[in-house]
Amino acid sequence: MKRLSYLFLALFSLSILTTSCREQKTPDEKVEQALDEVGEELEDASDDVKDAAEDLQDEIEEVKEENGGK
Repeated sequence: MKRLSYLFLALFSLSILTTSCREQKTPDEKVEQALDEVGEELEDASDDVKDAAEDLQDEIEEVKEENGGK
């Protein structure tokens, strides 16, 4: 029982030590991170739009070929 108590005490101490050592971000760093995330999301969205446009072009070409090029 004593050994189990020591184990819980050691695990609790370890969890306190690891959570208290987090790096705090300044407001400027938070804003920079948010801008970076928005930029990445815009890039992803533009890639999705480009892919959709290419898929649409492929579908149009397929329909033209099926209809004899009309």
